[in-house]
Amino acid sequence: MIIEEVVNQYPQTVPIFLMHGLHCVGCHVSLWESIEQGALAHGIDIDPLMEDLNKVVAD
Repeated sequence: MIIEEVVNQYPQTVPIFLMHGLHCVGCHVSLWESIEQGALAHGIDIDPLMEDLNKVVAD
């Protein structure tokens, strides 16, 4: 999913993105960049990020 779509649909994910070092949740790149693309660009391990995002969305 595109970062902005996730943030708009699930605003509770913002702290998770920030905690993992993906600070582009409010940047213009989030309009077209996927979670995977953002994680790769910032050297973030996507598996723990996705696990935490899925947890917060499921609650």
